[in-house]
Amino acid sequence: MYTVLIILFVLVCILLTFVILIQSSKGGGLAGSFGGMDTMGTLFGGGRGSAPFLQKLTMILAAVFLAIALVMGFMTRGGVSTQSLVEQERDRLNSSPARTLPQIPNQPAQTPGK
Repeated sequence: MYTVLIILFVLVCILLTFVILIQSSKGGGLAGSFGGMDTMGTLFGGGRGSAPFLQKLTMILAAVFLAIALVMGFMTRGGVSTQSLVEQERDRLNSSPARTLPQIPNQPAQTPGK
């Protein structure tokens, strides 16, 4: 479920970015780079109709973005630890099997033949 939400979240992010970039601003924006303002206006149903359509689409995508972000936040909230990452790593290293095994003292190397 969480993986599906992440994939959907990334898709919404990409769509939202694209929709915001193709909206025309006072300076023409990126919409003018795709063949002028007339081309983008006719693509989305005319000069006047494109602004409300893109604005509504932006609001819908922003609401979906917020909803998915909140759902993912609440899903991971139960698994959040109160320890910092440094404390978690220290505990993991201290509980490793190598830490619990008895240590063999260093013995001098024996020379063969003696």
